[in-house]
Amino acid sequence: MAFQTMEWIGATATLRLLDQRFLPEVVQYRDLATPEAVAGAIRDMTVRGAPAIGVSAAFGIAQAALLAEAAGRPLIPALEAADGVLRASRPTAVNLFWALDRMAGLWRAGAGAAQLLAEAQVMEREDIAVNEAIAAHALAILPQEVTFFHHCNTGALAAVGVGTALGIIRRAHEAGRKVFAYLDETRPRLQGAKLSSFELMEYGVPHAIVVDGASAHIMRRRRVDMAVVGCDRVAANGDTANKIGTYNLALAAQDNGVPFYVACPSSTIDLATPDGDGIEIEEREADEVLRIGGQRVAPEGAPAFNPAFDVTPNRLIAGLITEFGIVRPPFDVNLRALLAGRDGRVVSCGK
Repeated sequence: MAFQTMEWIGATATLRLLDQRFLPEVVQYRDLATPEAVAGAIRDMTVRGAPAIGVSAAFGIAQAALLAEAAGRPLIPALEAADGVLRASRPTAVNLFWALDRMAGLWRAGAGAAQLLAEAQVMEREDIAVNEAIAAHALAILPQEVTFFHHCNTGALAAVGVGTALGIIRRAHEAGRKVFAYLDETRPRLQGAKLSSFELMEYGVPHAIVVDGASAHIMRRRRVDMAVVGCDRVAANGDTANKIGTYNLALAAQDNGVPFYVACPSSTIDLATPDGDGIEIEEREADEVLRIGGQRVAPEGAPAFNPAFDVTPNRLIAGLITEFGIVRPPFDVNLRALLAGRDGRVVSCGK
């Protein structure tokens, strides 16, 4: 692989992130030395994708502890401040809060900088293993020849490992399946056209970029075996928040008899949120809609509304592909059973 999404540089206690704002034209890295800088990188989408955001935030907490210890400052106030800054960076991806809560459980129990750094590195390794397990469960249900429909970017750029939904596509190709993928361009930031195609070109996976509005037409006129997307949060009933346009894709899939799957690390499951109506949807600046590549495409002074995510109702989802197995309806029952049994003793994934 010619790129690495993130790397911890121990000698300088910096987090090196691939700056995804400039892909695919420029592969450029940023070295971030403070939790405030990490929060800024999450907010401006230097780093993006729920798994990568969570791990980045964990390293931001470790940085806060290392900086405080090196300066001889009290640890708890520094960690409380870093936690607050990182929590405010983006609202929708539950991995951010999952990672910060996990780190907070340690520092509130008295963990020092070395322990916090070790935990962030554990999360990094876990994400790699989770990605591989998701792909393995998906491979078990894929035909030898498979055409996918994919939205946004959910590959190695969105994670530490191979990624979630795009990781499935990549691993299917590498396993010798005859794979083709349609990639939604994913307006307004074009993560499908810019990032997913960048990755599939790197891996040699046959694909085509299509405009977001073409999904229903393609599913009606051409063979599509499966739509597979990632997620930023899954409510207790299986409603799923993901990049804006996912709901449209799910509706097109249902109308054309195409099974719609969500690649879903267990860290994105939020049992505290009963349904999708309780998921906060990030709204971003209007210029993302009004300009493409810095070039204005709308009349001067035209208004825009820019929700960054939408929620796909559980009724449109065939299954949630997790690292523990594929969860099928009824999601309210089977998600709880999955999490209760994720240590391997009892796992119920539905029929």
